[in-house]
Amino acid sequence: MDPAPPSTLIVIPTYDEREALPGTLARLRAAVPEVDVLVVDDSSPDGTGEWAEGVAAQDPAVHVLHRAGKEGLGPAYLAGFAWGLERGYAQLGEMDADASHRPEQLPRLLEAMAGGADLAIGSRWVPGGRVHDWPLRRLLLSRGANLYVRALLGLGVADATAGYRLFRAELLARVIAQDVASQGYCFQVDMTRRARALGAVIAEVPIDFDERAEGASKMSSAIVREALVKVTSWGLSRPVQGLRKALR
Repeated sequence: MDPAPPSTLIVIPTYDEREALPGTLARLRAAVPEVDVLVVDDSSPDGTGEWAEGVAAQDPAVHVLHRAGKEGLGPAYLAGFAWGLERGYAQLGEMDADASHRPEQLPRLLEAMAGGADLAIGSRWVPGGRVHDWPLRRLLLSRGANLYVRALLGLGVADATAGYRLFRAELLARVIAQDVASQGYCFQVDMTRRARALGAVIAEVPIDFDERAEGASKMSSAIVREALVKVTSWGLSRPVQGLRKALR
């Protein structure tokens, strides 16, 4: 008999995460050993990719995809998703390399998928969700961004910027077949709005979000500006799209 096809792949983008990735990966493999992992490394100068290759050589559930250089979070995820879809994974997910997303809470997302969700989001801003050790500025930025997204895009999602999520492969293939061009953290909003437009069943489950203990955050003013400009553009285009549909 042929072996059962693989089920779940977690994609972890990395750039200079040599300090943080070992602990995150060890926790993930211990918490959910049946899940495969793909590290997508953007030629990290600190040797993250080489370290991950060493782990992959010893653990058949760990894989590494090397990219030529630092090209952004969105393109890294798209490359990882394409890799996983080509290999037949039934569901594909996202997780940060720095353990901000607790690997031990991945079963919550898996349960939501088993319950019928096409997209399961680990949410900081639903009842039971919590953020730990964030300064007030980060809290206000995240809460404000999500309120802005909800007001402009009407997604019905409390944490559209969340980066801890699982997609059903059929939905993901349809989403990335479109022209997804977002680079930074608005990639998450873009993927959510496209999933919603395709009629996906979206479930949010509460998670704990921890401030990173190792390495440096990749958040920058350029990432914030990209998100503000794109979300505003998408929001302003909504009435036009509705009018076009009505006139057809």
